[in-house]
Amino acid sequence: MGYVLLLAVMSAVCLFDIYRKRRMYREIDRLLDCVLNREELCRSEVLEGDFSALVSKLDRIRQMMDRQVERAGEEKEQVKSLVSNMSHQLKTPLANLSIYADILENQELDDEKRREMTGKVKRQVEKLDWIIGSLGKMVKLEQDVITFQAKGLPIRETILDAVDAVYEKAEKKNIRIISEPYEDVRLFHNRKWTAEVFVNILENAVKYVEMGGTVQIGVRPFELYTEIWFSDDGCGIREEEIPYIFRRFYRGKDASGVSGSGIGLYLSNLILEKEKGYMTVKSVYGEGSCFSVCLRNGGES
Repeated sequence: MGYVLLLAVMSAVCLFDIYRKRRMYREIDRLLDCVLNREELCRSEVLEGDFSALVSKLDRIRQMMDRQVERAGEEKEQVKSLVSNMSHQLKTPLANLSIYADILENQELDDEKRREMTGKVKRQVEKLDWIIGSLGKMVKLEQDVITFQAKGLPIRETILDAVDAVYEKAEKKNIRIISEPYEDVRLFHNRKWTAEVFVNILENAVKYVEMGGTVQIGVRPFELYTEIWFSDDGCGIREEEIPYIFRRFYRGKDASGVSGSGIGLYLSNLILEKEKGYMTVKSVYGEGSCFSVCLRNGGES
């Protein structure tokens, strides 16, 4: 009798254990479905105690998946925006090239007109080359594909490189580029890339300054950083637009009649971030603007 009772108890225990495990497996399967379907996890009494840690880990996995899906969606929208803006930037010079090519095909075109059209074609090709090059640099800097060395270098030669690059354009508009006397301090930067930042600022100044205007350059040292400022007497920037001018592809309301792509200032900010520097702007609409680039003193990394 005792043996039969013991056997019955053992059978009951085994059946309960099987039932409990089946219920547990069903509950785990339900939780995994919630994770895969990105649904909120509902805790059950089956998974209390020893299994609460499992629920917490599954919930963290679900949250990680949600963040990854969200980031993927944001990156997809960024790519769509980038492609759309690239298409827009390339459309105008390509359309101009098509028009000039049609004109050049005219056999009755005199030599003077042909030289004029050839010059326009050359300028559009240069514009295309600059846009494509800037877009490539921008994407590579954003994705940390480009790395460059920055170290303590005298700033004067870097400023002169930038002035030389825009001097011809300024001369055509009779714009004076004036530099205030300053000490040639050593700043943490890369000469080539920082010169590109200065060129972007100076080219914008030359674009928006009227014939016979003035662009001034100055250097102002502080304890940790040194400010290199570029001031012009151009049209200035509307106050409500100032927070947006460093955004990718942004162009102000008054820029419609001026050539440009809205890449330069954004690209400049990316470069300065690599050098642990930064840029600010002050502007009075109708009177002019002052862009300041701040670079670290010395050559410490």
